[in-house]
Amino acid sequence: MKEMTIITEPDEVSLAHRGAAIFSRIAAERLALRGRFVVALSGGSTPRPMHRMLCEEPYFSTIPWSRTHIFWVDERCVPADDLASNYGAARADLLDRVPVLPDQVHPMPMDFSPEEAAAAYQEELVRFFQSPPSKIPVFDLIILGIGTDGHTASLFPGQSALREQKRLVVPVRGGDPLVDRLTMTLPLLNNAGEIVFLVSGKKKAPILKSIIEGASVQYPAQMIRPVHGNLTWLLDREAASQRHG
Repeated sequence: MKEMTIITEPDEVSLAHRGAAIFSRIAAERLALRGRFVVALSGGSTPRPMHRMLCEEPYFSTIPWSRTHIFWVDERCVPADDLASNYGAARADLLDRVPVLPDQVHPMPMDFSPEEAAAAYQEELVRFFQSPPSKIPVFDLIILGIGTDGHTASLFPGQSALREQKRLVVPVRGGDPLVDRLTMTLPLLNNAGEIVFLVSGKKKAPILKSIIEGASVQYPAQMIRPVHGNLTWLLDREAASQRHG
């Protein structure tokens, strides 16, 4: 890991603004460096205000939308119009409001069995990044959250997916709602250039304290340790309320 940064904002609105600013900055940096920006989004309620802010100034015009490619960290195996769909939420908040073409948007496929869908998404990643089998793709930015049980993406405590070293995407079952899901694995997540955790609300305060200050690895979120990239924890005051320092 190059660097770990912890940023605390006073409230959820400020959190969303800071997240949008970080998104915009990394997009501009990667465009200048590589000619494109590749991001993986997460679901849940916390990133939604940030997604909506990205469609507005001062952020909208600073992001190279025509050169941006959007993937998903995880997905519930439900139709896109289901309220539980991460893609469906991002489409309503972001995708339908910015100038991205269909081939720039890469949702996890929902028209296969979970095992087949995971394999298909891995094939899509390898094709897009043109990665040889021995090389793990490198996302410019991955945005993550945490659950009150310490999970991140759809990597839940005690599940075998946490030990996966070869596959980039695997099927899992867990969470709330308890449904089949697809999730990126730790080797892929930890290969990103930048990882940003967005965490808000008092309910997350106890687990956040344990994750950041815990001496031993007990939770999946503690296993997010970028190999070469930077890790940023972006918190609101309520989520950070039990931390020391």
